[in-house]
Amino acid sequence: MAENDVRTANFGGDPAPLAFAALALATFALGVSLSGLASDRTWLGPALLAGGFALFVAGMWEFRNRVTVWATAFSAYGVFWFALGAYFVLVTIGRVSGDAPSLGFLLLAFAIFNSYLLVWTTRVNIVVFGLFLALELTEILLFLGLFSSSDALVRVGGWGSILTALIAWYASAAGLLNTTGTRPMLWTGTPIWTPEEPAEREHTRARR
Repeated sequence: MAENDVRTANFGGDPAPLAFAALALATFALGVSLSGLASDRTWLGPALLAGGFALFVAGMWEFRNRVTVWATAFSAYGVFWFALGAYFVLVTIGRVSGDAPSLGFLLLAFAIFNSYLLVWTTRVNIVVFGLFLALELTEILLFLGLFSSSDALVRVGGWGSILTALIAWYASAAGLLNTTGTRPMLWTGTPIWTPEEPAEREHTRARR
C-alpha cells in the first residue's frame, strides 16, 4: 500500500492485510443479516473476534510500527465492533432493551470519525479510498434507517455492508499479493490527492 508513513522493519510484517480481512469478515456477516439474507445473529462471532479482537490487535501492531493513522483507524474500528457485539449480546440475554435510536448514535459517531479518515485515504490509493467511502455511505444509511425506524434503509445499509466487505477483501488480497513479487499483481490505483511539498509550491510560484 502506498503510504507516507515509514514502517520500521524491526517489528515484523504489515498488519494491514489482516486488518482488512478481519473488517471484511465482520462487515460481510453483519451485512448478510441486515440485508435479510439471514435472520439470526451468527454475525456476533465475527463481529467480536474478527472485527473486534483482530482489528484492535492490528491497530496496536501499527502503533509499534509507528504508523499512527492506521493504528488509529484499526484500533478505533476494533472498539466499534466490540461495542456493537457487546450491545447485541446484552440485548440477547435481556440485560438491556434494544433501542434503535441509541444504536443509531453509535453509527453516527463512527460516520463522523470515518469522515476525516476518508479525507486522509485520498493520499493512499483508490482502493483504500473506495473502502472508506463505502464504509461512510453504509454508516450513514444505517444511522438514518435506525433514527427513522426505516427497515428499507437498514436493508440497503446491509447491502452496503456487503459491498464494503468485498472491497476490504480486495484490499487485503492486494496488500498480500503485491508484496510477494517484483511487480504488483492487483491494481490499487494511485493517491487521489498529493499535496505539494513546500519546495514544490515555491517552484510552482516561481514558474508563474
